[in-house]
Amino acid sequence: MRLVGGALAAMAVLSGCAQDTAIRPDLSVILADRPAETLRAYGLFKDQQAEQPADGVVAYDLINPLFSDHAEKDRYVFVPMGETATYQPDEVFEFPVGSVLIKSFSYEETGTIETRLLIHKSKGWVAYPYVWNAERTDAHYAPIGAKQSLDIVEPGTGDAITIAYSVPNQNQCKTCHQAGDALTPIGPKARNLDHIGPNGRFQVADWTERGVLSGAPQDISAVPAIEDAAADIALRARAYLDINCAHCHKDEGSASNSGLWLEWTEEEPVRLGVGKHPTAAGRGAGDLELVVVPGEPDASILVHRMASTEAGVAMPELGRTVVHEDGVELVQAWIADLDKD
Repeated sequence: MRLVGGALAAMAVLSGCAQDTAIRPDLSVILADRPAETLRAYGLFKDQQAEQPADGVVAYDLINPLFSDHAEKDRYVFVPMGETATYQPDEVFEFPVGSVLIKSFSYEETGTIETRLLIHKSKGWVAYPYVWNAERTDAHYAPIGAKQSLDIVEPGTGDAITIAYSVPNQNQCKTCHQAGDALTPIGPKARNLDHIGPNGRFQVADWTERGVLSGAPQDISAVPAIEDAAADIALRARAYLDINCAHCHKDEGSASNSGLWLEWTEEEPVRLGVGKHPTAAGRGAGDLELVVVPGEPDASILVHRMASTEAGVAMPELGRTVVHEDGVELVQAWIADLDKD
């Protein structure tokens, strides 16, 4: 990690003892052939509850997080000392071997439920899910996933609801993180990161100064926050679809056979569903004919599937059991605003 100003001096003063006592990620565990049995073994956090990252682990967030049944998410990145991720303008940054992307899911009523690790091994990325025990003192490796019934208060409405929460198994991780025959991260792209993050700075610049990232330009085009009412409705809807749907609905994604490609960089209207007939929707089409009908959200298959919780109809297929009303309303508003001609 690159140190500047007073931080360099502080490291020099503390070097006699801090190097012996500081908790840092353990590369021997990170790069081992088999996953560790507990999250604690990786040394990614200073405390048992995984609330304080270890030295070299950096907290970050996304401008628009993927909706997962109202779960709160805490994200962290680790890049081995002396290495950097390489900037990519439109795709996920290229992370060196030994890098770890960490994401914990929690609710105010329950505390942390699970922590997912994406680790860049020598043969590519692997996904390891860890489920927290009832005392929230450690998380254990759960390759078959887990299911929990959670009673929460729904944000926005204040209603008491029950969530059928599902921790994905390793095969399900591949559904969203698939890129051809390999796994890949989803969130850490410049357009999703370039805003003021949990460390109080614009994240791309912050990562660069910390030595986590190299090659980033000064000017970066970020997506708008979906809740920013001052931003263009079409851009906000596209940003929502990009983070919630495009990891599958892209050329190399698991839904590439649908012909519906929802990445932020897509410019072809038909590929975005406008005036497009479904190719593999089955009963999910709900007797509707087109994915997006300009000016008519209620006649659009895209809205129909987003507003459903029925298995085989609901989209996204994984990660939610309730409807994200704000997301549905945003996409409805975008479609209503499209020119019918």
